[in-house]
Amino acid sequence: MKTSPASAAAPPAATQNASFYRYNVGTHQITVVCDGVATVNLTDNYAAGASKDDINKIFAENHLPTDKVTHTFNPVVVNTGPKLVVIDTGLGPDQFTQTKGKVGQFHNNLTAASIDRAAVDTVIISHFHGDHINGLLAAENKPAFPNAEIMVPAAEWKFWMDDGEMSKGTGNPILESNFKNIRRVFDALGRKVAQYESGKEVAPGITSVASPGHTPGHNSFIVASGAEKVLVQVDITAGAAFLFVKHPEWNIASDVDKPLAQETRRKLYDMAIAEKMPIQAFHAAFPGLVRVEKEKDGSGYRWIPSIWNASL
Repeated sequence: MKTSPASAAAPPAATQNASFYRYNVGTHQITVVCDGVATVNLTDNYAAGASKDDINKIFAENHLPTDKVTHTFNPVVVNTGPKLVVIDTGLGPDQFTQTKGKVGQFHNNLTAASIDRAAVDTVIISHFHGDHINGLLAAENKPAFPNAEIMVPAAEWKFWMDDGEMSKGTGNPILESNFKNIRRVFDALGRKVAQYESGKEVAPGITSVASPGHTPGHNSFIVASGAEKVLVQVDITAGAAFLFVKHPEWNIASDVDKPLAQETRRKLYDMAIAEKMPIQAFHAAFPGLVRVEKEKDGSGYRWIPSIWNASL
């Protein structure tokens, strides 16, 4: 029996829907703008303190493929009313091209969310890893946010822009790559940045929170309006972040000061629990809005995803 064109099934889609999600914190509006998802082979040294078998056991318990690791990237935009503020910028258009659109989606998803990069007043950078700074540049190394003030942590700038520290990193592939990429990005911007200190309000209703360890000057942020607030945790847990939520004593390979990173994640998670504060996590499954609570045995934590709201 032949099927007529009118009743034939539609061809399968070749692309995913644009990924952005909005919610309100008091009178501030947060738009989570996904930069994409990358799945790579699990390396032997992925997590200090854990073997591949340890990690694969947790992946299997969570119905995830073993021997593979998936990273999600979730920069955010905060509309404070007077100011349009971007917090971190994703992997950038070069990675979009190299991965055939799997990552580096931030700029395109901003457009889909009706956010004009030229209208952004402030870009706040949490730390200097490539998935947070590369999106400062558009095609041909032009500024992606041409009218924005670029704000960077003073302690982060001091460490990564120091030639002496760069020479100490020789022989460490992760550090060498970071130092080179940081200079590539900020040199393209003429090193025109404003440095900020931790513990200060860096934009209306956005306060920086010192959270070192992952990098020397890493900052998280509290976005507050009225009685409502959310902790933008950035990379206190990174990579396949839920591993380091469950096992805060483990460290992803890119944690520069591993004992300090462990101390920081426990400190911030205990604060979020005590203050009943939701968390916006850069490396959680999109959109990355979660609550955190202690595991019953007290050894680690777990994330509880917030319910997706289809309206504002």
